Amino acid sequence: MKLGTIERVSLRDIWKNEERDFTPWLEKQENLDMLSEQLGISLIEPKREVRIGSFECDMTCKVESDERLVVIENQLEDSNHDHLGKTIVYASGIGASIIIWIVKTARSEHISAIEWLNEHTDSDISFFLIELEAIKIGDSLPAPQFRIKAEPNDYAKTVKGSSDKELTRSQAGRYDFWTKMNDYFKDNEVGLRTRRPTYDHWYDFAMGCSSYHISVNLIDSDNKIRILWYSGNPEKQHYDKLHKNKPEIEEQLSAFGALEWDRKDGQKASWIATYIPNFSFDNTNNWEEHFKEIAVRVKKFQEVLKKYL
Repeated sequence: MKLGTIERVSLRDIWKNEERDFTPWLEKQENLDMLSEQLGISLIEPKREVRIGSFECDMTCKVESDERLVVIENQLEDSNHDHLGKTIVYASGIGASIIIWIVKTARSEHISAIEWLNEHTDSDISFFLIELEAIKIGDSLPAPQFRIKAEPNDYAKTVKGSSDKELTRSQAGRYDFWTKMNDYFKDNEVGLRTRRPTYDHWYDFAMGCSSYHISVNLIDSDNKIRILWYSGNPEKQHYDKLHKNKPEIEEQLSAFGALEWDRKDGQKASWIATYIPNFSFDNTNNWEEHFKEIAVRVKKFQEVLKKYL
């Protein structure tokens, strides 16, 4: 078998100008999805050249699951102090929770600076330093690649934010469960995009709209896992649209048993849920079965509910 050789392509041969070429390219959702996959965070609603005071930010977007604001600063050259300062100014100007700095080459002092910022800020703020390169094999089209050079240490941030500086049994159990679930999804190619494991009791999957998503909840106190379609829209229009088609939806999801419909009048949230029994942090023997069932139910929820939204 004849094999090709990977060749690196100059970024300036593809995007002559950051503002006019690269940022509009990254603004397209299919390209932003490439960055999302590398980060383990689903990014949506990109906007470029956002005015912040007397400055102009390259791009902003949101995290799909919780609408946290994200600042993206692009630099098709080696990292420098000027752009590092800009990222902080832009983030403070709009109250961003995630700061992403994309460069051609990350200098060691800037990797150290991003690591220092992650170590000395709380768990609500995350800094990423990303190197961008383009490669090709023979006469193929150049393919962009994002590589993480510095990122938050989720474990350290959680401990730092904890009042007693120790992880609780639930926090440690959640992180272990989500980490192993990610490994199962990747090893078995289940077709679901993974995200970074956390110490939260929930793990969200996107549905292409920031107003709703699919969430997996670990409820150790009741020994069960909840799979739910969740909307945080107080007007309830998405929930009501689904409820109008309740018989058809329940028929298509009948394999999961009775669904729990909860409009939660007077509250912001609403949901449609199903439950997986026999879950515990203390018994990991059936976790692989849970991972398989979670994948089945999440994909089926996405497939069925999208048709009515």
